[in-house]
Amino acid sequence: MSREFLPGQIIAYPYLWAWQNDRGETDGRKSRPTCVVVAVRSAKDGLTHLALLAVTTQPPQLDRAAIEVPDTEARRAGLTDLKRCWIMVDEYNYDIAERSWYIEPDGNVLGRFSKAFMMKIAASFGEASRKSGRRINRLD
Repeated sequence: MSREFLPGQIIAYPYLWAWQNDRGETDGRKSRPTCVVVAVRSAKDGLTHLALLAVTTQPPQLDRAAIEVPDTEARRAGLTDLKRCWIMVDEYNYDIAERSWYIEPDGNVLGRFSKAFMMKIAASFGEASRKSGRRINRLD
């Protein structure tokens, strides 16, 4: 796969929520905008390891960690059809791009958040991950 993944890119991905995983589900129920928060190409095997955050239109519950996406960032990310949306930073899906059943090799990038907004997302993701971040492996 020659596709390059960059932090801040928004891709379509069938995100598997932690609550779905806890119920024994193995596939996300629908493809949704998902933010690439970490993309690391391994020097050892050349594979691209991804941490993906869900974008949702549902306001987060009080016990969840999320960042509301400002209008300007929504436009940059290709999310203009969503009135309001949030990036959930307290759980993530882990996948390897070249081995993924869920990532299309020629799939389009919907858009990309600015570097400044991605720094805010990454900081919140790091803090939430240290506290209680839930990793869902999508590897089969």
